[in-house]
Amino acid sequence: MDFSIIFDNLPLLFKGLGLTLQLLIISLIAGFVISIPLSIMAASKTKWARIPAKSFIYVFRGTPLLIQIFIIYYGLSQFEWLRESLLWGFFKEAYWCAILAFALNTAAYTAEIFRGAIVQTPKGEIEAAVAYGMSRWDQYRHVILPSALRRSIPMYGNEVIFMLHATVLAGVITLVDLFGAAKILNSRYYAPFESFISAGLFYLVITFTIVFIFKLIEGHFLKHLKR
Repeated sequence: MDFSIIFDNLPLLFKGLGLTLQLLIISLIAGFVISIPLSIMAASKTKWARIPAKSFIYVFRGTPLLIQIFIIYYGLSQFEWLRESLLWGFFKEAYWCAILAFALNTAAYTAEIFRGAIVQTPKGEIEAAVAYGMSRWDQYRHVILPSALRRSIPMYGNEVIFMLHATVLAGVITLVDLFGAAKILNSRYYAPFESFISAGLFYLVITFTIVFIFKLIEGHFLKHLKR
């Protein structure tokens, strides 16, 4: 292996790493915000709330993320009304299209995680909230959602890692993320080992960091389960 290729091109790799982290963090934040009302609606006993939420979850979990990216970036541009609207400033940029696709995809998976946790909330907790005279809104705000989110931490940690790995798809719409930087190195020097192993090491470091952070979060919020 020629390590000089890696060291000489570290600025390119770090630039790709920065874009990867941007895509990951922004899409996770947006997806988390979207997933909260979605999970509540999906767990609702009211059809008008449950059916649209479950349909959204089913569509985005049932289709490949790559197809979703292509539809948002390439597909929507065929509509003339969109190209002539103010929204075109958003949809013509590959960066924002990638974030939108990642956010909607992770929102669907996260909403399903939270929905499962909500419906599995112990009945004793809900009965205690009712005994205190809490409204349904107060039950969700003070009891159901905090309990569900705590129990969802391990599964959500896995979703964050899956989304990190999914960011490599940003390269199909011209974005130079970490994987894209590795492909550029390979095309310049024809050095697949140096290029992709270095990118793989970056992904490993990020993954282990995410695992470590979620272990700390689990230790803090789930410590009562270890007693």
